[in-house]
Amino acid sequence: MPTPRPATSVRSPVAPSIALALGLSLGGCGVGTVAPAGPAGSADVIAIGEVQGPDARSPLEGRTVAVEGVVTGAFSRHLGGWFVQDGGDGDPATSDALFVLDDTADAPRQGTRVRVHGRVVEHGEPGAPTLTALVPERVRTLDRAPLPAPVVLDAPPDDWTVYEGMRVRIDAPMTLTGHHELARRGVLMASFGDRLYTPTEIAAPGPGARTVADDNARRLLRLDDARADTARRVWYLPDDHQAPRSGSPVSDVEGIVDVRWGDVRLQLTAPLRVGVAARPDPPQVPGDVRVAALNLENLFNGDGHGGGFPTARGARTPEEYATQLARHVATLRALDPDIVALMELENDGDGPESALAALVDALATDGTRWRFVAAGDHSGGDAIRVALIYRADRVRAHGAPATLTEAPFGAGSRVPLAQAFVPVSGGPALVVVANHFKSKGCGEARGADADQGDGQACWNAHRTEAARRLDAWLASDPTGAGSGLTALLGDLNAYAMEDPLRLLRAAGWRDAFAEAGIERPYSYVFNGQAGRLDHALLSPALAARLAGAALWHANADEPSSLGYRDDASRHVWRSSDHDPLLLGFHLAPPH
Repeated sequence: MPTPRPATSVRSPVAPSIALALGLSLGGCGVGTVAPAGPAGSADVIAIGEVQGPDARSPLEGRTVAVEGVVTGAFSRHLGGWFVQDGGDGDPATSDALFVLDDTADAPRQGTRVRVHGRVVEHGEPGAPTLTALVPERVRTLDRAPLPAPVVLDAPPDDWTVYEGMRVRIDAPMTLTGHHELARRGVLMASFGDRLYTPTEIAAPGPGARTVADDNARRLLRLDDARADTARRVWYLPDDHQAPRSGSPVSDVEGIVDVRWGDVRLQLTAPLRVGVAARPDPPQVPGDVRVAALNLENLFNGDGHGGGFPTARGARTPEEYATQLARHVATLRALDPDIVALMELENDGDGPESALAALVDALATDGTRWRFVAAGDHSGGDAIRVALIYRADRVRAHGAPATLTEAPFGAGSRVPLAQAFVPVSGGPALVVVANHFKSKGCGEARGADADQGDGQACWNAHRTEAARRLDAWLASDPTGAGSGLTALLGDLNAYAMEDPLRLLRAAGWRDAFAEAGIERPYSYVFNGQAGRLDHALLSPALAARLAGAALWHANADEPSSLGYRDDASRHVWRSSDHDPLLLGFHLAPPH
């Protein structure tokens, strides 16, 4: 340790508000009760590594200690304290930095060398990872000093504890993988290497999924703005890249390792360099009949006359609804499908004031002949429904629609809708089935539907039974079309390796994206992990006629802050939280 200069100031900064908020008892070590410290470098000062120890919790928890070091991050205003780091104790298993709980106005600035007397605590929520910290009883300002050099990481560490509170720089390639906390907390999720995938998208539930989950946890790092509130501008992002897409490469990652709100994160101390993940053009798939599927993220149109806002699940104002509707219209026109399966549409019937009629009318304003399949009173009792719409100048409905209203449909899992279509130019009948299974939310889940801890979350038994009943129903030819060409589409609220999808594939249904040779497809990003809730399963005969398949990543990679509630732009981006899919089939008769 360098020979210190004489102390320039002494203060006793314990903030009663911090102590009370943490439930800390200062006992006999109240503010100002500590004996005056000896000269700088005196024997009562111990290395910070001794305080940290090699484990997650300090071996000196509850004891009063004195440490010296340099303030590396002065975050009192927003995080209620500051980080101090010393020259190290020579033990790579112990961190050389601490957090000091001090929200006073005269907290020391970055680059100040200080001696701190304080009580060792573990800062954080019970049962969650904690940050070793000091409740200060006296802080002595010594002099100005250079910041310790950051530890350079070229791979994710096996244990972030050894770097807790320390300055680090990451020289490994990183990818932005999630942004659901960006607008609220200024936090981005980044991964070492490529993006993260939902475990049950790529591995079977149970041990396989847990292995993927453990690797995801090892590679994940939250990048934070060192603030606890919401800022209009995120300071560490370039002005022209304030809302980066998932999948964007990121570099120049430097900051202080923190543990807050139950997670390890890096409180950034320098701006990031963010590469631009390009917005993809609308997909083009071959084939003479094109089928799309799109989750509308709760398209509700109020009372159909400009009133009835805020709606139960969708737009809060007529202006938000107009933006939402315009984005869906732009998306569907860009995809240019002949038939569309829709999910999360207001379940308010088929009349002229319904959300379904409003969408079709808006699509037809360019002169195209859009029609919808009328399910009548057979859409179930849920607030949202599925629907089918089509271009009447390209295909025509063949026979009557069919619905399955028996349990488990109608309550939770929406009533599926099947309709046969034939090309106007001739060809065999194609049966399209729109589906939306019960979500993974755990409200009221009991017994077999409770979370089993295998990666499939709640209501898996319900969704699996829905898949079984759906397969049996379709085997009965509910539309009476007599066609072996069936496409089962929609939001099944299950990832590719979960039980409902495994059951359907075992029954003979073919994954359109596997048939098309597409590697690692995804349509949804949740908690920084990509996967497919939206599926296209084909009967074997229809799989033989598949010409192409694509997912248009116009939505899932876009930050939610660009959604219709916060951005009035009437473009295709973030029209929903799910990506649309598009399939092409060869149905035309040979000439």
